[in-house]
Amino acid sequence: MKKIVIATSNPGKLNELQAMLGPLGIETIAQSAFNIADAEEPHDTFLENALVKARHASRATGLAALADDSGLCVESLGGDPGVHSAYYAGREGGRHERDPRNNTRLVSQLRDQINRCAFYYCVLVLVHSATDPTPLVAEGRWHGEIVLDPRGEGGFGYDPHFVPRGSHLTAAQMPAEEKNRASHRAQALAALARSLRAA
Repeated sequence: MKKIVIATSNPGKLNELQAMLGPLGIETIAQSAFNIADAEEPHDTFLENALVKARHASRATGLAALADDSGLCVESLGGDPGVHSAYYAGREGGRHERDPRNNTRLVSQLRDQINRCAFYYCVLVLVHSATDPTPLVAEGRWHGEIVLDPRGEGGFGYDPHFVPRGSHLTAAQMPAEEKNRASHRAQALAALARSLRAA
């Protein structure tokens, strides 16, 4: 399998996945190249949503498809924003409008909390066809804590507020290469690559 469609319209996720998959010798094509609309994500788990997205993109293109579903889980908020991370403060507007609103809501929810521990979670699902009965599934977790004041211009989503364990930098302050070695998505992709090599 040398060519797969990436089932996301999130440019941040797309850039990260393409940067990580390139060294594996896999040609990636964004689903936007096929004018595929995003699949609905009606489920309560990351895994179910990723599977829906992968099957949707594979069905539309006839290619193998890789989907990511990921988000931020905050301990003191009972795991929120979780699967609702992208739309935590509403669905209006594009990502550049939603991200600041989501971060504002997150900070307001945590301002009076002593425990600000959180982790980014990512599940990757790779299907060889839309009806693939044995999709490859891999996951990763990136533990850290939330800081109330944003720092850094890189990354996307909640990165300006997320400080990984063992670091003094937020994910938005990290060089892209460093983030792509350590992140939840990097961990999931490393696990997926091991599964591909073993298949």
